[in-house]
Amino acid sequence: MKSATPSLPGLVQSFFQEHLDQARGASPHTIRAYRDTLRLFFGYLARQRHCGVDRLALPDVTSQRVLDFLMDLETRRGNRPVTRNCRLAALRSWVKHLLRYDPSHADQYARILALPAKRAPRAQPDYLEPEQFRLVLDQVDLNTPLGLRDGALLLFLYNTGARVSEALQVRWSELDTTRPWQVRLHCKGAKERICPLWKQTVDLLRRLQLQASAPPERQVFLNSRGQPLTRDGVAYLLSHYYRLARKEHTCLPRPSIHPHVLRHSCAVALLQAGIDLTTIRDYLGHSSVATTGRYLQTNLAMKHEVLDRFWKRAGLESGQPKRWRPTQGLLAYLESL
Repeated sequence: MKSATPSLPGLVQSFFQEHLDQARGASPHTIRAYRDTLRLFFGYLARQRHCGVDRLALPDVTSQRVLDFLMDLETRRGNRPVTRNCRLAALRSWVKHLLRYDPSHADQYARILALPAKRAPRAQPDYLEPEQFRLVLDQVDLNTPLGLRDGALLLFLYNTGARVSEALQVRWSELDTTRPWQVRLHCKGAKERICPLWKQTVDLLRRLQLQASAPPERQVFLNSRGQPLTRDGVAYLLSHYYRLARKEHTCLPRPSIHPHVLRHSCAVALLQAGIDLTTIRDYLGHSSVATTGRYLQTNLAMKHEVLDRFWKRAGLESGQPKRWRPTQGLLAYLESL
């Protein structure tokens, strides 16, 4: 029996349902990122072909059109090379799926997979020093119901270094507020990790649990309507408290403040405490220690400390030479000559 000819809509659907969701166990954030890339790409193809998206077919997906789409991202949308490369990575993943199910266009897909990423300098991550984070946390009124939730959320993100998607998935049943204080986090790629908690974090979470009187399977961080908080909601809260802190403390920097800044801040604080990279990798749930290593390039204070240690280890520091002063006996001797 002859197999059905694959179609573009069918391969898009199987890519998200069978490949990303079932085979890879991709996170909702990853699925949204791939969805947005394909939405932009199909919209661009439709404009170029002067037709509706539903009229597009697999032969329209060519390497030249992918290149033109990437150029359009930079020129018309003003995307930076890093964003361009992320879009290309998403398209490559989808094209690999096409190659598995549509070998008749193998040459066409191979040319797309051969497209190189654009070289670009990697931006250093923004982060807050521990004392700067404390200034932000001090803006939260812990005596109000929403303030208690906000304080517990911000401290939880900083304590665990959790991605915001991981924090928003946490349920009360996954929190252990008795010794040893810890939380089970659901990471990218259907992985899990156990993260320890500070006593201060646990105290706020206990107060929040008593206030909410929520069942064990309910999510911890909810909005004012009793629904789970969203990524945008967390971003708004952090930005709000950071603006309040900057009004009182103008010394605070003006980074691009977003929830991932707290994850960066946790990583840098661990490095400053002398924790080795492999432990930090496991603490943050990184897949590679190379990802963790980029924080070494971030902190200027650590660079100065390393330089001082290197200077002392090299043995080049001789200290200040002592000024020669003649003794009284020597002067008497010279006078006698």
